[in-house]
Amino acid sequence: MPLHVNIEDLLHHRSVESDRIEFKEGWNPDAIYRSVCAFANDFDNAGGGYIIVGIVEQDGVAKRPVKGLASAEIAEIQKKMIGFNNLIRPIYNPKVFIEEVDGQQILIIWVPGGSSRPYEVPEQVTANQKRYAYYVRRYASSVRADQETQQELISLANQVPFDDRANTQASLDDISMVLVEDHLRKVGSRLHNLTGMMDKVDVLEQMLLIEGPPEHRFPRNVALMMFNEQPDRFFPATWVDVVSFPKGEGYPEFTEFPRITGPVPSMIRRTLDLLKTNFLQEKVIKQQGRAESVRISNYPYAALEEAIANALYHRDYQVREQVEIRITPTSIVILNYGGPDRSIRQEDLDTGKIRPRRYRNRRLGDFLKELDLTEGRATGIPTIKRTLDANGSPEPSFRTDDSRSFFEVEIFCHQAFLGASLVVNDQGSDQANDQAKHKHKIVEAFRYVTGADANSDLESMVNEIGEELMKVLEFATKPVKRKEILEQGLGLANHTDNARRYFDPLLELGLLDRTIKDKLSSPQQQYYTTEKGKALMEYTSR
Repeated sequence: MPLHVNIEDLLHHRSVESDRIEFKEGWNPDAIYRSVCAFANDFDNAGGGYIIVGIVEQDGVAKRPVKGLASAEIAEIQKKMIGFNNLIRPIYNPKVFIEEVDGQQILIIWVPGGSSRPYEVPEQVTANQKRYAYYVRRYASSVRADQETQQELISLANQVPFDDRANTQASLDDISMVLVEDHLRKVGSRLHNLTGMMDKVDVLEQMLLIEGPPEHRFPRNVALMMFNEQPDRFFPATWVDVVSFPKGEGYPEFTEFPRITGPVPSMIRRTLDLLKTNFLQEKVIKQQGRAESVRISNYPYAALEEAIANALYHRDYQVREQVEIRITPTSIVILNYGGPDRSIRQEDLDTGKIRPRRYRNRRLGDFLKELDLTEGRATGIPTIKRTLDANGSPEPSFRTDDSRSFFEVEIFCHQAFLGASLVVNDQGSDQANDQAKHKHKIVEAFRYVTGADANSDLESMVNEIGEELMKVLEFATKPVKRKEILEQGLGLANHTDNARRYFDPLLELGLLDRTIKDKLSSPQQQYYTTEKGKALMEYTSR
């Protein structure tokens, strides 16, 4: 039966990362089954891996034309694998495919992360005396687990990622074969050509989208995320909300777009289409002394694509919170609930050097990578930073909290477009000019009172949330709790991300302070406007 992914994409590491693929020139069961065990244990929840037999590896890639295997040799390998699979404890059966490449047959062993881990296997499956050991993947190698890794591996027993679990509230009728076939067609799988001749259950089993005994099968959650038109029936709040604040947050004017629902790939594409149609702009700038012009975007499409795809890939589908996108004249904020792995520190987010220990939705990520909707593991933040830098845009902001309850990406508008961001209403340009003058006055007040440099960061901050910062200072002339400032003073929810957005700049500039300085998270904590903050208020009132 054909493989569910495009074989050329697999050989070139386009749909699956290189450290999840092993090329083997010939059949070596001892080494191969150590890798089967390691992939099945899926220590990092990366999605298991593929072992491709009949290919010589050269400089990390497949040497072409491939060497291949004889038909009789493949038949003998498949027969022996039945016995070797029974040696794995508990028993594990990888899936086996035969593909033709360069006129030769190769054998592909697909080893998804197992649901009954941890697995152990004899060090040498062909030896008479069997010595069992646990194996895990370390980068591109299968290694024996040390004592500490063994203990952590055992602690993962029965901890199957949410997207790979069976959903007992759904049935096979909830999986749309139209969407399945469309996916196979888009990724170029040969399985697409056979779906019309195969039973639905056989196709879904081939793709590991269902689970359970023959008499009572259930869809896995990832099947409902990918191949059901209304996944929010099974995962509450699985949609995207997009809200535009043309004058900035805190003003009563806003536009709330219709809720974006549907299968995850469809939500990603429709969200990007909405942003592209309504908010993305380009400029061509002629460079003095050069023949060629420079084309810049207010928000590079590739950066938004990565941020939105990652928000839907990494969100926690067990949390009843939708993905939120907030658009102001100076930035786009993408917020999803279910933050990054605890192994990732805030400084890792700031530098872009990310290597998470665990992935929340391993199968969903594989499907999105096959569709080129997201890149490889741990590449999202570096891709966003690299794309923005190439466009000449400001550095993005990545925020989370100590409990990892949310993850927020803020992408700032290119400076060349900020002059056009002021809203001109029906009363004409006079009001727009008044708004610009008022914002300029607040910027000058911040510079005068705080001594801050006249840099674009300060101007960008004040242009975006200057009015709200002033409201915080006005509300906190006497000590007051965070909740009251946010809810009563600004009309916002008492969320940590709102506190960071509106309190942190004032605290850093010495305009706001805390009443309890040695225990910042105290429930009795209050905030008050400092003398410098009161001087700022007086300066702006002149």
